[in-house]
Formats: sequence, structure tokens, C-alpha cells
Amino acid sequence: MVAPQISVQDGRATFVHRPSQNTAPASYAQAVQHAAHAVVNIYTRKKFTNERRPLFNDPLFRHFFNNADSSRQERMQSALGSGVIVTQSGYLLTNNHVIQGADEIVVQLQDGRDAQADLIGIDKENDLAVLKIALDQLTAISINERPLMVGDVVLAVGNPFGMGQTVTQGIISAVGRYGLGINTFENFIQTDAAINPGNSGGALIDAYGNLVGINTAMLDRIGENNLNGIGLAIPAETALQSLSDIIEFGRVVRGWLGVTAQPITPQLASRYRLPSPHGLLVTGVYKNGPAHIAGLTPGDIIIKVNDQKVNNGLSGSLRSMQEVKESRPGEEVKLEVYRNNTPLTITAVLSINPNSSE
Repeated sequence: MVAPQISVQDGRATFVHRPSQNTAPASYAQAVQHAAHAVVNIYTRKKFTNERRPLFNDPLFRHFFNNADSSRQERMQSALGSGVIVTQSGYLLTNNHVIQGADEIVVQLQDGRDAQADLIGIDKENDLAVLKIALDQLTAISINERPLMVGDVVLAVGNPFGMGQTVTQGIISAVGRYGLGINTFENFIQTDAAINPGNSGGALIDAYGNLVGINTAMLDRIGENNLNGIGLAIPAETALQSLSDIIEFGRVVRGWLGVTAQPITPQLASRYRLPSPHGLLVTGVYKNGPAHIAGLTPGDIIIKVNDQKVNNGLSGSLRSMQEVKESRPGEEVKLEVYRNNTPLTITAVLSINPNSSE
């Protein structure tokens, strides 16, 4: 806030009115209009048959509900979520938990059109799914290309509670959140923009209407929605990389180092005479894997991954391994290790995990 300027003339103090230097927009309507056509409502249906619901086969139940002639009474259960069109050819991103177990997926556009969606693939570890619809004249969302900063204004666009497209506003509260136990790999954008049931899979956009993330969850540790005001979104860069892999390879392709490791405890730090109690103790190395080829051995202690310290504790260690997973096969990863109290730098070229089922 700019302090008011005061002028004193003839012994009288008056305020000097100056043009505001605040560059924030008075309205985000233009940003919403820019993105809204690319945000869709997702309806999933799951069929339940008599064989899966034994009550329907009870003669008395069928008598009272006039189902005596129905051997395979079916009931459709609908669920609601959101999605984002990312290509004009009809590829969409949403959360895996939105479409998981669905027998039918229907996408409804803002212009009222709807279409059956094909499930192209999923990324379970990031809770993402890629869908495709066959409609003409689709509007793809534009992507943010600048680094996110804490304090940036963001808008969450989605279909909360099945009410239809809705927008909530907030700021980026933090980036790189992990260790929350929501996904296998976590690198969340944290925001105070409300993300309610049905918003999952929708767009988190910046003040210009560009996609910055895929809305995923509202952190709820007290049992009441929105009580904490902490929303979480998957960064657009992560989501688009998953989409690209799924379209090209049919699955997500992640870098693999080929080690098993455990976090360093204070006891292990003392035993190995480490300068600080952080790091990963290598407990196993896969034969002919990237780490083995690079010369890493059991007993080595990884203290940095790509110049980033391995923080103390389980979550910090998992974060370091996630950085490896977020790298691509063929990329180099630099490891700073201690071996017999001697610091070493080892560079490994990541490959694809041969045992990966995804």
C-alpha cells in the first residue's frame, strides 16, 4: 500500500490524490473467459447388476419393486468431476480418482455439447488420467510459461458439487509441497483458492487465464471441508509430461536409478561419521542398472542429488528420489556421496525400470 501524500498550505493539511500505482486488475473476467471454454464437466457412470447386488435377486424384494421379470436389473451411479482440454484434437487431463472404475465417461463442454470420452491412459503415481473426445472446434487451454511465485494470484475453475462451472480465487501459498501421503509422487502447488468436491481435475489458472496446475485435493485433516483453506494442484509441467508420455508410449516413462535406499538416522550419521545427519544409505544396487554402471555400491551414502541436499527424515528422502523419478530416461543425474568417509561425485545416466508395470 502506498502511504498517502499530505500537502500543507496556509497552515492547513490536505491529502494529495495521486493515480494508483497498483497494477493488479480490477477484474479477472478476461482471464476466466480465456480459459473457461477449455474446462469441462466430467460425469462417470458405473453399472451395478443383480449378480453384483444380491438383494436384487431376492424374490420378495423383486415382488415389491415389480422386478420379477428383470434378471439383470442395472442401476447407473453417476459421479462428478472436472477436466481440462489441452489439445484441439481432443485430449483432456483430469485426475485418475475422478474416472477410476467408471464404465462410462461423459464430457460436457461449456457450450452445452457433450461426448463420450475414451480413456487413453493413467498415471497412478501422480493421480492423473488422459481422456480423448471426438468433437470439432475445441478450444485448448493456454499454458503458463513463467516460474510460479508465492503470492501469485490464481483461479480454480471447475464443477464443484455438480453446480456447473464455478470460479474461486486465491494466491499461490507454496510450491513443491510433498510428504502429504496423497500421491506416490508429490510436488504440489498449494493455494488458498477453494477446491471443493467436483473441482478435482479442473484448471488452476493464473491472472491471465493460463494453466498452472490441475486441481487435485483440498487438504482436510480436521474433517470439515475448507476449514484449513489448503488446496493442492499438480503443476502443469508435470501433468503435460504425463500426457505426452501416455500419448506417445501408452504409459508414463520415468527415470530409474536402480538402487534401494533408506533415510539416514542420527544413529547412522554418528556411525558413519557424517558431517550432518542427512542423506540416503544405499542398501542395494541392481546389477547392470544405471547406479551399478556408474559405480555406486551398497554402503554409499547419497548426500546430494543434482546439487540439492537430501533433507533429513523420510519425506525429505522421498523427495530426493522423486527428483530422480521426475527426470527422463537418458538424462544424467549427479550424486554426491560419502564412501568410507571420503566424498565422491558420481554421475549416472538414468534408464527405464525394466520391472515397471505402468
